[in-house]
Amino acid sequence: MHIPLASTYLGGALLALAATASSSPSSQPQTTVTLWIPSTQQLASPQALGAGTHATLGALGAAHDAPLTTAGAFVFRNVTPGSYLADVHCATHAFAPLRVDVDVLTAASSDDTVPAKTTVRVWETYRGNDWDNKGQEVPRSGGDAGRFAVRALGTKEYYTERGGFSVFGILKNPMILMGLVSMVLFIGMPKLIENMDPEMRAEFEEQQKKSPMAGLMGGGQQSGASPMGNFDMAAYMAGQGGKKEAAEPSSNNGGGKKNGKR
Repeated sequence: MHIPLASTYLGGALLALAATASSSPSSQPQTTVTLWIPSTQQLASPQALGAGTHATLGALGAAHDAPLTTAGAFVFRNVTPGSYLADVHCATHAFAPLRVDVDVLTAASSDDTVPAKTTVRVWETYRGNDWDNKGQEVPRSGGDAGRFAVRALGTKEYYTERGGFSVFGILKNPMILMGLVSMVLFIGMPKLIENMDPEMRAEFEEQQKKSPMAGLMGGGQQSGASPMGNFDMAAYMAGQGGKKEAAEPSSNNGGGKKNGKR
């Protein structure tokens, strides 16, 4: 039976590709990373979280996903060395993101009789900052095969609570405060003037007459008051004041001529 040469080359390439794909994952050491949610004041019962709660462990070219177990933990298996971002996705609570670094302590032997040893270190990280800006390191609980705690930040709020009616909120309004102060002065000043001594009251009224505001408020009708009391701002803005002043001299001149003719 004759086998074409192209089919032979194609079959050899496929076998080589399959061998490379099967051997590449085992060439790197792998470990298991476990995260758990402790009971805190923000989250009393982690087991009561929704069924859709899960955690992701992501890096450039690698991604792991782990659901929430009944023990309140997330178990990531077959994690290769690298730097990862761990994030817990939950519909009701928010959690602090973590930076997970998996490093190789000792390489495996040439004959694979001695496996490679890895170490896992975890820090709190901050979104929007440089990746090298590490936060507080999270200690491992339970020895080398232990787990790392994920801190709960609090509950998520999707709606803004509508504010209720408050009397104190109305009194804090600056316009309301100014109105109250004006009302107190309007009602209290006459009472204070009535209770003053006659001599002090007469002195107060004399000072009010000499005040510049008295002339502006219509005090020009009194003798010795400011001449601003006779000033008509509305007539001046309308242009009537100039016409009247111009008409008065003309009328005086006309009267003189008539008298002169007579």
